[in-house]
Amino acid sequence: MTTGASRQRSRALRVSLAIAAGLMFAGFFALGTWQIFRLQWKLALIERVEQRVHAAPVAAPAIAQWPQLNAEADDYRRVRLSGVYLQGSDTQVLASLDRGIGYWVLTPLCTADGGIVMINRGFIRAGSGGWAPQPAPAAAAADACGAARAAGNAPVSITGLLRLSEASGRLRQNEPDRNYWYTRDVQAIARMRGLPAVAPYFVDADAAAGPVAEGAPIGGLTVVSFANSHLVYAVTWFALALMVAGGAAWVVREGRKPPTSA
Repeated sequence: MTTGASRQRSRALRVSLAIAAGLMFAGFFALGTWQIFRLQWKLALIERVEQRVHAAPVAAPAIAQWPQLNAEADDYRRVRLSGVYLQGSDTQVLASLDRGIGYWVLTPLCTADGGIVMINRGFIRAGSGGWAPQPAPAAAAADACGAARAAGNAPVSITGLLRLSEASGRLRQNEPDRNYWYTRDVQAIARMRGLPAVAPYFVDADAAAGPVAEGAPIGGLTVVSFANSHLVYAVTWFALALMVAGGAAWVVREGRKPPTSA
């Protein structure tokens, strides 16, 4: 009786281990497969972005097109636009590049169709003293762009990469009241400055054709980089699945061996 009961318990244990091993194998295999799909998606994204950044520029989306913009179809698209800068409304956003710690300089550009597009004019090193931060105004003029044109601000033409607005970071939140910015959240910047009809994107301006004045923003420094560790993750999950399968096979084989007599 004791021997029969022991065999039943042993068999029940092997069945339980087999079920657990099967579930673990299926889970690890599913995670590995999902990472393969993610790898294919990431490679397609990288290829798509590479094509966009080297393509000929097209007209920047007009106001009527703003609601249809999305990251998959429009981010990093090379565009061109023209207008007049809204002087005195520059915003500095913290940036960390291989050149050091500094700021992106965003300036509103008033376009011909009545919209406003934030232009990232480029990078300035912290402490360079060449670009003074602009204080946040209590309220903007009702027709800031009209005033800028009436003041005779020189029209400019911009070519660069379209970037969709960045959300506020998880670790460091933007502080509009203090005019401290860690992400290029164009809508929040526009609200802080009282600007209407601001595009849901900004444009990273290309590098200047000629020499850049001392302390002026340096364009053309867009960081185009995508983390791609999906293959490593896939190999890890598949390896774990194989380890589980191997362990289960060893347990089954050992369980089938006849008991040795003392």
